[in-house]
Amino acid sequence: MIRYGQSTAAYVPVVDLDCDNDKVDEHPQHLVNDARRSKILHLSRALCVAVLCIVLGFGGSIFVKQKVNSKSLASTACTNPVIRQEWRDLSDAEKRDYIEAVQCLRDSPSRLALNQTLYDDFPYVHSRNGEASHDTAAFLPWHRYFIHVYEKALRDQCNYSGHLTYWDWSLDWKDVTHAPVWDTILGFGGDGNDKDLESVHGHCVTDGPFARLQVLFVEKFSYPHCLSRSFAKGENLTRFSAALEPTALDELLGTPDYATFNLGVEDGPHLSIPRSIHGDFSTFTAPADPVFFLHHTQLDRLWWKWQQVDVKARLEDYSGKAAYTSSSDASLEDPLPLGDLAPDVRVEDMMNTESELFCYRY
Repeated sequence: MIRYGQSTAAYVPVVDLDCDNDKVDEHPQHLVNDARRSKILHLSRALCVAVLCIVLGFGGSIFVKQKVNSKSLASTACTNPVIRQEWRDLSDAEKRDYIEAVQCLRDSPSRLALNQTLYDDFPYVHSRNGEASHDTAAFLPWHRYFIHVYEKALRDQCNYSGHLTYWDWSLDWKDVTHAPVWDTILGFGGDGNDKDLESVHGHCVTDGPFARLQVLFVEKFSYPHCLSRSFAKGENLTRFSAALEPTALDELLGTPDYATFNLGVEDGPHLSIPRSIHGDFSTFTAPADPVFFLHHTQLDRLWWKWQQVDVKARLEDYSGKAAYTSSSDASLEDPLPLGDLAPDVRVEDMMNTESELFCYRY
């Protein structure tokens, strides 16, 4: 059995928000306070997703009703896959190049024909299309495609010559708030400054290359504000980090079937980081925080490692709920929509990282 150390929930709604896509709350001041966890949280999420699907015409199942007619994109294997690297394994020059490419997205026009930048398109799409992948079988493949499109934007729009990098938080599980990704020079800045402006579930980040970065949305609301963080401390940090411990990840990698593994990843390490970092990271517009992509590349790495245990079987192992509001079983032919950010693909196109579409490994 492959072990975590070998080489080879949180994006949850932290506030109750109206799920009307067209409604803009002009004064959502309640967003700067920690919301109370209510017993109707999951019911609210299900209702919100259901209404969204009806509005968009998907009849209640965004991942079931649409079918992609194109030939599978994963039918051809690549010959020289890239090896994605951990952030601390990059040279100083490689870290600077990556940070500069991310910043470049702020100067690139929106693909969504909106009055925003390409940088803003990613949290926008995640809060609208990506939300429906949570608590479903599509969670891992949807995000595999999402971060791939992000990498492609860095390379195509910003002339970035590198590749996606991941943050292996298992190396920092005892205190993720002191990880090198928070460096103010060769990282993404640190905690929110509690002596500065209060922002969404925290305070403005005032150091590093993304200091005072303007974020346009919270969930589906237009609400311009500064990039916010509020690192957990003490017992809360210890509790949130438990799922990142190597022994916990070894246990997760020993899960025998995809459906159990997928939900284990989402409810475990996936939620640990947003709960530990808080701020914008704890909303469905979490991609506004650039560390989101290092976090999800690490989650993708976990999926890849799980697949390596039995490649022949697990490259086609896909099961679970097709949609949060549906009782239908998931299928490899289910679509993975990213709106106008990128063409729709099928789940089957996401299963093999060494396909011609992706061509990478860890």
